[in-house]
Amino acid sequence: MSIGAADGAVTPAAAAAICNKYCDTRDPALSPGDRVPVTAALSSRTLTLHIDDTDAMGWASIGNGAAGDEVWLDRSMDGGRTWSNGSKLGDTVVPAGQGGWRTLMYNVDDWNNLGVGALRACGQVSGAIACTPWARTTWNAWSRSTAAATALMMSYDRTTKLFGGNGWWTGANALTAVIDNARISGMPSYEYAIGQTYDANLGAQEGNFTNNYLDDTGWWGLAWVDAYDLTGDSRYLATARTDADHMFAYWDGTCGGGVRWAEDSTYKNAITNELFLQLTAALHNRLPGDTTYLTRARNEWNWFQQSGMINGDHMVNDGLNASCANNGQPTWTYNQGVVLGGLTELYRATGDSGLLTTARTLAGASTTRLSTNGVLREPGEGDGCTGDGPSFKGAYVRGLGRLNSQLTDHPYAATLTTWANSAYAHDRNALDQYGPHWAGGSGASDYGCQQSVLDLLNAAG
Repeated sequence: MSIGAADGAVTPAAAAAICNKYCDTRDPALSPGDRVPVTAALSSRTLTLHIDDTDAMGWASIGNGAAGDEVWLDRSMDGGRTWSNGSKLGDTVVPAGQGGWRTLMYNVDDWNNLGVGALRACGQVSGAIACTPWARTTWNAWSRSTAAATALMMSYDRTTKLFGGNGWWTGANALTAVIDNARISGMPSYEYAIGQTYDANLGAQEGNFTNNYLDDTGWWGLAWVDAYDLTGDSRYLATARTDADHMFAYWDGTCGGGVRWAEDSTYKNAITNELFLQLTAALHNRLPGDTTYLTRARNEWNWFQQSGMINGDHMVNDGLNASCANNGQPTWTYNQGVVLGGLTELYRATGDSGLLTTARTLAGASTTRLSTNGVLREPGEGDGCTGDGPSFKGAYVRGLGRLNSQLTDHPYAATLTTWANSAYAHDRNALDQYGPHWAGGSGASDYGCQQSVLDLLNAAG
């Protein structure tokens, strides 16, 4: 498939020189390597992006040309959404008597300012302009999952310290995917995002990562449990407890129990209560001597399994109607996945093997019913990667992966690998950005889709 970026948006300021191992404008003759990830055609000319993976630099060239042909580099620090305008890095023209030319070398990343970058080669011939696709070095991208994590970090806003600029609950999921990748792959490069996100947003919304929507609070609580597991920093676990306690304050008797979807609503839905189940069970498993969170987790599961939200096909619908019956709303992927993570944590807390039996039943139903031609597909899946929906599949495969790791026979490993192989082959561009359809198809990339595929690659191993 072809995954595009918003090529109409450029920044007006010229790019400042960047120095990493070497400073910008290094001579390509000094490069120890020359990899060509992408090319483009322009009026019978060939535009080529050259990458020096050893030094994390690149340069552009134009071939089969004529005197006066122009060639330059663009550099982006947000995955190709914007780039430095007015500078045309290394801008040069083919000299008289030559059929081709090249720019000097420029850094891909800005390590001193935590900029995760990309380059492309551009040229102009007789007023016509073309550019190659964006690409980068293999630094922090030596495997499928680390490359996807690096592409996701291109969406990390270095001002707001959230993904996509202001993504809230989706930002919690993106951070969780990055944390999981650091643990699974052993790549620590982006662990700085944990502390930066925490410090910059601790006072946002209602404070301590709580807000009106209780499911949002649950996503953040689980992110901070994940952060605690990776770093051992107790402040993250303390915040996760605050989040769980905030959710519990909105457990009420409507429909016999359960946590509300929002502070100002009586609606009882699946995702909020699945998150509460997983968060409380996870806290118990990390707090020696705890009984409070275990009691809450057990009460949650006892209520949830009898609530009617699990239908006769062993699929979880969105929630309950005003009569406290299953509302028949779509069986979103994340509703099938978070419950698996919750049951896995509760099994670890109790040793009750029946919880894993139930989880197998649910996972068996969802892996079958949500697959189209053997690949996971969201109900009503669209071509976009913005908004809430693109994050759903990631939450699903994260839960499925955790259940699969807990089960000794790892029954879903082949399924996760099949989905990961399909996404890698059919839903990826040269910058390791992914779109919405893991089986392939049209669509643009953004951090929601990127987070979901990183969760998939993490789970597939």
